[in-house]
Amino acid sequence: MDDPMPSPYALLFEALWLIPIRHYLYALILIWTAFFYKFVEFHFLGDAVLQYFRGRVNLIYNPDSPIYHGVVSRCRTLHSRYVATPWLASPHLQTCFLNFHGLPPVFTYTRKLFRASDGGTIALDWLTNSHVVDGDPHNQKEISKEDTTPIAVVIPGLTSDSSSAYLKHLAYNTAKSGWNVVISNHRGLGGVSVTSDCFYNAGWTEDVRVVLDHLQHEFPMAPLFAIGTSIGANILVKYLGEEGEKTPLRGAVAICSPWDLLIGDRFISRKFKQRLYDRALTIGLQGYAQFFNCRHEPQYTRLANWEGIKKSRSIRDFDNHATCHVGKFETVDTFYRKSSSTQYVGNVAVPLLCISALDDPLCTKEAIPWEECRANKNIVLATTNHGGHLAFFEGLTASSLWWVRATNEFLGALSCSRYMHIQKIQESGSSGSGKQDETSINQGPYLNIAEDGLVAAANLEENTTRSKEATQVLNQRGPKVKDKRSFNVLCRQTKRSIWLLGYIGMVTGFPLVGMLMNYLFRKKQRPITASKS
Repeated sequence: MDDPMPSPYALLFEALWLIPIRHYLYALILIWTAFFYKFVEFHFLGDAVLQYFRGRVNLIYNPDSPIYHGVVSRCRTLHSRYVATPWLASPHLQTCFLNFHGLPPVFTYTRKLFRASDGGTIALDWLTNSHVVDGDPHNQKEISKEDTTPIAVVIPGLTSDSSSAYLKHLAYNTAKSGWNVVISNHRGLGGVSVTSDCFYNAGWTEDVRVVLDHLQHEFPMAPLFAIGTSIGANILVKYLGEEGEKTPLRGAVAICSPWDLLIGDRFISRKFKQRLYDRALTIGLQGYAQFFNCRHEPQYTRLANWEGIKKSRSIRDFDNHATCHVGKFETVDTFYRKSSSTQYVGNVAVPLLCISALDDPLCTKEAIPWEECRANKNIVLATTNHGGHLAFFEGLTASSLWWVRATNEFLGALSCSRYMHIQKIQESGSSGSGKQDETSINQGPYLNIAEDGLVAAANLEENTTRSKEATQVLNQRGPKVKDKRSFNVLCRQTKRSIWLLGYIGMVTGFPLVGMLMNYLFRKKQRPITASKS
């Protein structure tokens, strides 16, 4: 009698045993690589093959926009392509690398403290063109009232201060191009103690207003421009919409604005990767809340639900237990709606460039007000397929940020044009805050919902009385910008650590070599003109 036929599973198992173990390891590595590539949203292979199609900057503007035809049309950076650094070809890697290192330039700010009428202290960190030229902070020249050098006022994100890597990139390169830069740190950030019960939040525009009024009074001949980043961009656009024609700003730039905080709240809790960001930001909020509670425990315990804050698992939970209690908002959504800048886009009356990355892991493209930007002749919206949140690293060494270069080129072209905004003088000495009566976001008490900062209560009706200085009427074309002065480029050597080189070799491998060869070949085909900072 014949032996029974063996089980097909047994035959398959025996056949699998015949395959060498190393082949299984190769397959496992391949599967893990594909999963990791997809999970962190790598795109360096697509950049290598389709960079001429996917890297182009998309510009949204009104067909009759004088800002586009007179200013943006002359900006080569905005009409070229953005290709990310190969070993950072992922929005998550770009964002994390920016926050943990960022390769910032080395320099020292000059700090001046500004005291608001309510007693609050705001740290103004200056980097002047003379500082960059001389390279010696002790020889930095004071700015005189007659100085006509343009001033760029930077409004950071709610988790950032002047020490953040991306702000150092922005300040140094803007000062190097011949401007004076001042970073207006939010209250309680930048190493400055909180000296009043008035704090900032995602929709708080009063500090921007009083700082600009102060700078206009101190330097009446210098044209003022503003650059807002992340939540700072939301605050800036909201301020521009509130002020309309009354703002002293001649032009502005908004980088990676969240636009609509309600949509952003839904986005950050949608997927696993976004929930990781949400959880990390919540931990930062809880840490700041604990620090604040230690200093103002009686007042804070009365205003907020401290037990609920400690148990919060998301930013929304934190806002529910803190913001709504202190700010007396009916719901968290009410706060988000009143803080969002989208509803103010149509009222912007100054030249405004907005830059956003469509793969931003924190500020979703779903919140971008495409049609509102297209309808306003003063706004040009520039979007890129990649860039992460405030990163946009470019070059093989990731030593520069694309959006910084684009910002400087736009502001340089605008400051030399006849399209700068001219402030309309207020009649009867009114303050001109431009705030809507029904908007309670600028009324106390309220709470800062920053990703890294909790705030105390404030009652603006009791402790905030803002008086503006009379502004001077400037001529139609405005003061001319000084010619760029020669300077010695501040150099520093960046030491490459072993782990970074190992990471580059492991992740990029042959695709990176291929891109380098492709780059060198194209360089021989046609000369590349170096972009000016």
